[in-house]
Amino acid sequence: MRRTSRLIRVAVGVASLALAATACGGTSGEGGDDGGDDKGLAIAYDVGGKGDQSFNDAAYAGLERAKKEFGYKTADIEPTDGETDADKEQRLTSLAKQGYNPVIGVGFAYGPAMKAVAAKYPDTTFGIVDSVVEGKNVASLVFAENEASYLAGVVAAKATKSRTVGFVGGVDVPLIHKFQAGYEQGVKDTDPKVKVVSQYLTQTAEEGGFSSPDKGKAAAEGQIEKKADVVYAAAGLSGQGVIEAAAKAKIWAIGVDSDQYEQEALATYKDSILTSALKDINGAVFALAKSVEDGKPLTGTHTFDLKSDGVGLSDSNPKFAEVPGAKEAVEKAKAGIVDGSIKVATE
Repeated sequence: MRRTSRLIRVAVGVASLALAATACGGTSGEGGDDGGDDKGLAIAYDVGGKGDQSFNDAAYAGLERAKKEFGYKTADIEPTDGETDADKEQRLTSLAKQGYNPVIGVGFAYGPAMKAVAAKYPDTTFGIVDSVVEGKNVASLVFAENEASYLAGVVAAKATKSRTVGFVGGVDVPLIHKFQAGYEQGVKDTDPKVKVVSQYLTQTAEEGGFSSPDKGKAAAEGQIEKKADVVYAAAGLSGQGVIEAAAKAKIWAIGVDSDQYEQEALATYKDSILTSALKDINGAVFALAKSVEDGKPLTGTHTFDLKSDGVGLSDSNPKFAEVPGAKEAVEKAKAGIVDGSIKVATE
């Protein structure tokens, strides 16, 4: 039996999960010994893997936090190029078989594999980020990306001088459409005269849309040629190329998922990262780990939105405060989204 941990306060965006909690019945790992009782959270990364300074790294931060808090063994596994659903299924099966609990698939691509594996391991709690999978022992951790992107659009409209801004999506899929829809609406609601130039890098993840900085850089350069002076990327690792292009052209970039201004690997370009549209993946991953540790595993669908502080906008770059009217416009937009007077599109 797993030991019971002391009660702790859960971070931003997790309170809503606690209220909705439903009780039910190359790999790296550190801490503890190899006994089953000491094995806790394991995560399987999405395309791009650890080191993307964005989506996957936010999940890793949640894993590191759980390892420190609960003192147990954790594991994280990288994806492989051109992998199939069968590969993902094997990865999740391996983690469950070794006794890790919970096991989290980072990204919507794990949907089919998780549905199959969760049914075979009913005593293990599974989590999936950015997708909904039905199962008595599955927690679906989804986010209102469109709301955070709306705020990014508000800032872009306030910051642009050319009245042209850009959006770069990694892969042309419904999840990334949410980012685009929110961003474009935020821009247009703030200044209808601002033009948004949008582009997707690939049609499928297998083509490298989330894992190719060179593709991101080329797309951003094309938008800059069209006079875009603010570019927002929802493209995972590919977004690093967008940020690089923005820095080279001395225009603004808007980061995604993590506060990319604070990422060490992007320090060379940080002065060009005006803000980032945030998703509290760190908090969601930790919340699921905590629920299992407390003996009341979360299941069902849990949505992180602006109202629960599950998404938001960073202001760590001091230059953010220097954009005329941006801070006030963001606060007004956030209040409208939370009280329902602003409905943010998802398509």
